[in-house]
Amino acid sequence: MTDYYLAVDIGASSGRHILGWQENGKMRLEEIYRFTNELENKNNHLCWNMERLFAEVVNGIKKCKELNRLPKSIGIDTWGVDFVLLDENMQMLGDAVGYRDSRTAGMDEEVYKIIDEKQLYARNGIQKMIINTIYHLYALKKQQPELLAAAKHFLMIPEYLNYRLTNVIKNEYTNATTTQLVNADTRDWDWELIDMLGLPKNIFGKLYMPKETVGNFSEAMKKQLGFSCEVVLPATHDTGSAVMAVPSNNEDDIYLSSGTWSLMGIERLIPDCTEKSRLHNFTNEGGYHHRYRYLKNIMGMWMMQSLRKEFKHAYTFEELFTLAYIGRYFKSTVDVTADCFLAPASMSEAIRNYCQQTKQPVPQTEGEILFCVYNSLAKCYSDVVQELEEMTGSCHKDIHVIGGGCQDRFLNALTAFYTKKDVYAGPVEATAIGNIAAQMLKAGEFSDLPEARRVIAKSFAVKKVNNNEFSFEVNNIRSVG
Repeated sequence: MTDYYLAVDIGASSGRHILGWQENGKMRLEEIYRFTNELENKNNHLCWNMERLFAEVVNGIKKCKELNRLPKSIGIDTWGVDFVLLDENMQMLGDAVGYRDSRTAGMDEEVYKIIDEKQLYARNGIQKMIINTIYHLYALKKQQPELLAAAKHFLMIPEYLNYRLTNVIKNEYTNATTTQLVNADTRDWDWELIDMLGLPKNIFGKLYMPKETVGNFSEAMKKQLGFSCEVVLPATHDTGSAVMAVPSNNEDDIYLSSGTWSLMGIERLIPDCTEKSRLHNFTNEGGYHHRYRYLKNIMGMWMMQSLRKEFKHAYTFEELFTLAYIGRYFKSTVDVTADCFLAPASMSEAIRNYCQQTKQPVPQTEGEILFCVYNSLAKCYSDVVQELEEMTGSCHKDIHVIGGGCQDRFLNALTAFYTKKDVYAGPVEATAIGNIAAQMLKAGEFSDLPEARRVIAKSFAVKKVNNNEFSFEVNNIRSVG
């Protein structure tokens, strides 16, 4: 009898239910359900529709029943940072405000009045980003203190969905680290910091590691779905799951998790919370089995996704990079980590404004705008590689591009062009694969993560990027700013 494992992988633009199993020594996947996801304007904030999200989670699980492929376990992963608060009756307090919302404007400076930015990084090693949970919670304290006063539980998005399935509350380590409230050394909530910020300590629960059981379906869910199932914690932060699926056990390999965000870095066994690391703006996010994901967050495919929505023609992603290739002689570049690209009313206007403000030629055509983004992303990747090598003192030969963005042949080729590294693309569904791998590790199908990665490497297509696929005549490209 085949044991199936269900990964519910929800990103900022879509979600998918993917069944995984082992067959003849290889991991197999089947996508059985997919749905869209996006922020909604509600009460003057950008919010997630949690009722709709949970309904879609349930719809996908029902599909397993229809296909008569009942999973041995289920794991849910999502993006990081965002959370909900529950009151004493286990009801949501307020809205699930999304990380792109502007309520955090100025909150970094408010936090730094309490704890110096250098001291904050020395405690948690987390990259300074205005989207981080710490600034959202402090915004709540300033703007809606009654919600924090009434809160009894703090749950990240996947933890809330787990609770709705099981009636069990468990906070998970990898996602908790994205809050900037976890101590990098103790791997637990930084209770002293939480006190300093005046946040209620009682809402933060014990941190559990990937592979832990959350619980079985509640009686109400059993009745609704027609079967019972164990819910297991994967690395509930999607990047944590994606990195588990890197098809290599070479500690010197760089990964680039490419999706709405680009997460580029390496795995380490100890954090680097030094001042030099802070100045380079690297983050030490928690990974599987107490590993650290030493990486940098980059805006990623979000910029292309936003442009695609703005353009009058509904281009496919293949057509987008064809247009970008046509515009490859355009030389201006932008800082793809700049806050102005986080949630602009118009991405094309934000790009034009940036070029104008930095006294560079302003892109006019769709091809010029697209190449500006592609070129800037690849240049940023190259800069991060150089910074990683400076920080580690090592030469990193290979880059593994994983996730949906690894299908973008043009960006992969540009990355190889700039970094002068061997670039490998795949697997595509890295987050779901890592999610399933954690469940299989829990079930004893793999002895450890290196074994899981060996199976992943032989199970899914991984292609070396052909540096000669595109011709790049992009010499004398101007530096940002």
